[in-house]
Amino acid sequence: MKTDLSGERTVAPGELDAHPHLAGRLVPGGHVLTLRVYYEDTDFSGIVYHANYLKFMERGRSDYMRLLGVVQGELFAQAAAEAPGFHFVVRAMQIDFLKPAKIDDVLQVVTLSKDVAGASITLSQQVKRGDELLVSATVRVAFVSQGRAKRIPDALRQATLADARAVEG
Repeated sequence: MKTDLSGERTVAPGELDAHPHLAGRLVPGGHVLTLRVYYEDTDFSGIVYHANYLKFMERGRSDYMRLLGVVQGELFAQAAAEAPGFHFVVRAMQIDFLKPAKIDDVLQVVTLSKDVAGASITLSQQVKRGDELLVSATVRVAFVSQGRAKRIPDALRQATLADARAVEG
């Protein structure tokens, strides 16, 4: 069974074989997660409630890290050794709501690495319906260990830097 940086289980045994796209897919520079809009995601008019886009983007970021952990499990073991009890927290977010999503829409949450600094990673996220851009966000997440901001371990830094360079190139 694979674990993520914190030692938590990332996928159930056989999950990736049985449901290969459950956690989305890695793409050059990042990750794409496909999801459907359900009734619970909408307001009384059938339009996605604005705060739910934050949940969709959190799922995208979480599954991006999950797939990096599955693909590069040793990388996460090294980071856990360097920074016990680590986790990521959202430090800042800029978001533009451009068009609404509606019940039953199928959306893609695109997460791309933009920059890796000392204790933070900046990601670009988009929520799309086909080729139509609905929401655009820039998210800065901080790496925290034992309650304090901490430099991102080198192994994790290299993995996310590689993705950021793929976006630039």
